[in-house]
Amino acid sequence: MIPKELLKKVRQIQIRTSRMVNDVFAGQYHSAFRGRGMEFEEVFPYQIGDDVRLIDWNVSARYGEPFVKKFREERELTVMLVVDASRSGLFGSGRQFKLDLAAELGAVLAFSAVRSNDKVGLILFTDRVEKYVPAKKGTQHVLRIIRELLYHEPAGHGTDIAEALGFLNRVTIRKAVCFLLSDFLAEGYEPALRIARRRHDLIPIAITDPREMELPNVGFIEVEDPETGELTLVDTSSRVLRERYAAERQDAAAARETMFRRMDTDMIEIRTDRPYVEPLVRFFRKRERRR
Repeated sequence: MIPKELLKKVRQIQIRTSRMVNDVFAGQYHSAFRGRGMEFEEVFPYQIGDDVRLIDWNVSARYGEPFVKKFREERELTVMLVVDASRSGLFGSGRQFKLDLAAELGAVLAFSAVRSNDKVGLILFTDRVEKYVPAKKGTQHVLRIIRELLYHEPAGHGTDIAEALGFLNRVTIRKAVCFLLSDFLAEGYEPALRIARRRHDLIPIAITDPREMELPNVGFIEVEDPETGELTLVDTSSRVLRERYAAERQDAAAARETMFRRMDTDMIEIRTDRPYVEPLVRFFRKRERRR
């Protein structure tokens, strides 16, 4: 049985995100991803006004006159939410844990997908793949995905992004739009990211908390690594320590951003202390301009 508290939380997320999808993201999602499911249909003689980028040079050379390719847009896309459920997500210095924010973001993206008649699926991972929900359509299916995001109790303690992306490639044969939601507190996943990016339209969403970027000056505190359970006593009154920690975190964020930029991959940055609407809208509009 699913606890009543969870059902209430699912309902609250459904109401909040459904309204947001209808009021804020109406048309944004479809415009950003239209044409992602384009299939070649036929070639036909070039006419004035046709896009010269669609000229089929092989056919044109064979017949001695220009021909252009005609494509048709597939009726539906497959959207996969690949969500980091590791214990580092059970942290938040504001009103939300990172995992709660990931669940809400997943709901927005899932409702946007089904509103455009697309299928949506879910992969939850830690240091292993813990849950796989095949892509389907419909509001009830989205509600199941939200329940899984909120209700799942992770068995693993670490984070293996490479394993999750490898699983994605095995279970998703056709090209899909894949949102990778994680705090990216992991290493060694760049090769797997490159492979997944070649096969799918991969969009990383980095979820961070301000306290992960800089330490407050509150004296001695005991901090616990949520993935290993290791306890460390830290003197946050030390300016040198705070500055060194902030510099290391900034360097890590810059390295991650550089990696995605080298791969020509759009990344969405979301923080627990700021509204996520504007970064999502900015991303959708950027993709729409590219289209």
